[in-house]
Amino acid sequence: MRYEGLVYRPPSEAGSLIIQATLACPHNRCAFCAMYKDRKFRVRPIEEVFEDLDMARELYGADGVRTIFLADGNTAVLPTEKLVAIGEAARVRFPSLQRITVYGSAKFLMKKSREQWHRIAEAGITRIHSGLESGDAATLMAIDKGVTPEQAVDAYNHVMDAGIELSVYLMVGVAGTERWREHAIGSAEVLNRAPPDFIRLRTFVPHPGTPWHDRWREGRLTLLSAHQALSETRLLVERLQGPTALLSDHVSNFLNVNGRIPEDKEEMLAEIDEAMQWPVESFRPPTEKLVGIGL
Repeated sequence: MRYEGLVYRPPSEAGSLIIQATLACPHNRCAFCAMYKDRKFRVRPIEEVFEDLDMARELYGADGVRTIFLADGNTAVLPTEKLVAIGEAARVRFPSLQRITVYGSAKFLMKKSREQWHRIAEAGITRIHSGLESGDAATLMAIDKGVTPEQAVDAYNHVMDAGIELSVYLMVGVAGTERWREHAIGSAEVLNRAPPDFIRLRTFVPHPGTPWHDRWREGRLTLLSAHQALSETRLLVERLQGPTALLSDHVSNFLNVNGRIPEDKEEMLAEIDEAMQWPVESFRPPTEKLVGIGL
């Protein structure tokens, strides 16, 4: 396969064949994000995508690929016909293919009709990874995510109603100690109104060269300690109604909290309560110690 620039993929796609259908991100303004800043968004010619699929078949065989992730950021922005063509081409080459996945922020998910998303799902693109980051209106505006909580609710229900699995990312601590409570409550409200298949937690680590890093360095954003991050997570879990699966599958987190909501909520809350009694030395290093190491 041919890759341009640094390729990013969700941890859950570690075993997937990665094909770049787009390059960089069409939004590329999120205040916390350092990805794709050296590139402009563009769409790869579909012939090149087909060629990469052919190369993968030669390398892995017809039964050697079970999942595919179509990079880069926000590949969901591609026209319906192109996504359908890529999905169908992948399924022809890999008969055992179980799913194809893309990144897609709420800003772009509403640009296609429900019928279009249903066609895309039928072509094999059946899961979307979407970074919500926060459900707090003030935080979303401050990080320049490009959507409001209401728009996120509409977009997520829109694609799930079309038969697509949704994996939503929340960023613990992105609102700092200044708005941690509003951040947790607002996020739970959005996800209760549009319960995704998966909620995945990431803890905010400032990336040098980004506005949110500058905000922290200037003293306008206070990073959460381990116990403060657990308090925020606890409030989120307490407020979530589900049905959904909550996963903390990332090295940035202070505690791995995993389970289904509502079935495992009480067990998860008890686990968080126990961890809140641990000494600070029991957790990973403080977030400020992780700045610049590329998490």
